[in-house]
Amino acid sequence: MSTQIHHRACNLCEAICGLEIKVEDGTVTSIRGDKNDPLSRGHICPKAVALKDIYEDPDRLKQPVKKTADGWKTISWGEAFDEVETNLKRIQKEYGNSAVGTYFGNPNVHNYGSLMFGPKFVRSLQTTNIFSATSADQLPCHFAAHQMFGHYFLIPIPDIDRTDFMMIIGANPLVSNGSMMTAPDFHKRMKAISERGKVIVIDPRRTETADKADEHFFIKPGTDALFLWSLIHCLFDESQINLRHLADHVKGLDLISAKAAQFTPEKTAKITGISAENTRRIAREFATANSATCYGRMGISVQEFGGQCNWLIYLINTLSGNLDRSGGAMFTSPAMDNIAHGKKGKINRWKSRVSGMPERFSELPVAVMIEEMTTSGDGQIKAFVTSAGNPVLSTPNGRALDKALENLEFMVSIDIYINETTRHADIILPPTTGLETSHFDAAFHALAIRNTAKFSEPLFAKADNQRHDHEIFIELTRRMTDGEFQLPITDPEHIVDYRLQQQGNGLSIKTLKENPSGVDLGPLKSVLPERLFTEDKKIDLAPESMMADVPRLEALLSSHDSKSSDDSVQKVSDDLKVSDNLLLISRRHLCSNNSWMHNSLRLVKGRERCTLLIHPKDAAFAEISDQQLVQVSSESGSIEIIAEVSDEITQGVVCIPHGWGHDRAGVKMETAQAHAGASVNDLTSENFIDSLTGNIGFSGIGVQVQAIESNESV
Repeated sequence: MSTQIHHRACNLCEAICGLEIKVEDGTVTSIRGDKNDPLSRGHICPKAVALKDIYEDPDRLKQPVKKTADGWKTISWGEAFDEVETNLKRIQKEYGNSAVGTYFGNPNVHNYGSLMFGPKFVRSLQTTNIFSATSADQLPCHFAAHQMFGHYFLIPIPDIDRTDFMMIIGANPLVSNGSMMTAPDFHKRMKAISERGKVIVIDPRRTETADKADEHFFIKPGTDALFLWSLIHCLFDESQINLRHLADHVKGLDLISAKAAQFTPEKTAKITGISAENTRRIAREFATANSATCYGRMGISVQEFGGQCNWLIYLINTLSGNLDRSGGAMFTSPAMDNIAHGKKGKINRWKSRVSGMPERFSELPVAVMIEEMTTSGDGQIKAFVTSAGNPVLSTPNGRALDKALENLEFMVSIDIYINETTRHADIILPPTTGLETSHFDAAFHALAIRNTAKFSEPLFAKADNQRHDHEIFIELTRRMTDGEFQLPITDPEHIVDYRLQQQGNGLSIKTLKENPSGVDLGPLKSVLPERLFTEDKKIDLAPESMMADVPRLEALLSSHDSKSSDDSVQKVSDDLKVSDNLLLISRRHLCSNNSWMHNSLRLVKGRERCTLLIHPKDAAFAEISDQQLVQVSSESGSIEIIAEVSDEITQGVVCIPHGWGHDRAGVKMETAQAHAGASVNDLTSENFIDSLTGNIGFSGIGVQVQAIESNESV
């Protein structure tokens, strides 16, 4: 028997955990955490086994397929590329370059071949209709970083291994192991923080993280910015501003002080549900801790004040003296520094055709994707290219997008599955999977809580009739530029090697191959003001765009000021009567990150995960029992789902996980269809957005819930 031990980084989520994979006679027999990985330290989550499941999945495509009247037909790569080239060029010649739209899902960022060569293909199309999961996810993080620090990827990372006080708002890192904060084994790291000091969680749901925290406070969805402003108010009110070494490198402090004056905890408590007493205490504890860091993620990003929330979190870390400081919010020094050598990011260079939404960092928001496909006229999207994305399930108003995709003249998808989105494609080009590719994480090392580097060699060689992501993109780019596209290096491994050696830190691909568990480059370190990308080398505390957006919050505050105190208190009291509108939020499960993971039986088996969490009092008012089938409705549509009655969700709020809804016709994912669930994005709306950044608002949408089978469980 031939036995091999293979070391690699898991690329299924942002945690990039080190894995030790045992292979016997060409078959993976075990996947364990690599104890020698300097970042993950042996941690592993259930998703890692999906690397084996995806590789062995009989539903996975390995050769191109074409949609015909008789169903899907396997074709050669040459024929597939010919079809794509002919149709994309035809449509652009007839309707213009922007008649071709593109959508890239987040798995592209987990694949360095796609990350490096996908954008070159998009540029070859010369279209302005460019979309990605970014504007349904983390765009507010990038926008705030760009406005304050001058670079859209210069994002402060919580130094959780050295902090004494961590405040988590709208995030569940115990499940995600960090998001825009690569933090594998967060459970042990969080426990260590509690032993040194304290962890506080602010969330409408008592999440897995909140359940293990020292304190948890429920908050009304969409009001986080008011709470954050009230914390800043307290910092000024109690003279707790301490800029430390950055005192001479900031501007706009007086503007922030003046603006914060109106957001007293007494006023915001009536809306957020967090008392003035607790708000003042939290601000005081944060400011007086030896070190502290504030972190927020999806809950504060995918809402109508997402841009402000991320800005305010960065402000709190700065004003309290915890930015660029051990135990606070710091910046990485990655082995391959794309921040120093890449573009800072530009905005507002063009606008969408129908709604006039501005471009952000070379993309339009997914909020306008449907209308750009369905509104006739010059520039209407007639053809669409997707790569490793499933926007029918991951972007708002999925049923409307379904219809829009059906009416396109041509569609091509770079994907390994026939899923809810790719079923609309005319051609599918399947790339290799994780175990067949080499890997260097070009993105998440730059967001990690510790500076490390790791290179993973392929475990299995690809077959002759397979193509890697970068090979597909290179060929498409060559064809769309009539052969003019030329690169001195066409292998992502060689590009990484060049950039590592260019940086002069003694690392190379050879060095990393000699250290398959990874190389430790040390803890985060202070890098400001040198690493700032603003023209004046100052942190802009009060960017013009951010300050101009504050009146939206002021209006929210004023509208509640005009109501009686009894009305306001009633909304957050235990005696609340359920109105027609409950507020919808989403949640993530440890065994799920993207919708295509639902085709792994071991990740979906067991207890039903796609349920509606509803508070007992809300359920009782609507005469809903635990495990009862209910209908959830919004302005966009309705779904049927099992109710899970639980006090882990605050009153007036309901919660549905994202990424489900595999019951659509034509999907060729057997396991996923057997565990179909319902798509939360059949309820969300493309019109509910953060107007500052263009990001979609998934959190805080009004829904109605009613029983389908009265007083009977299913």
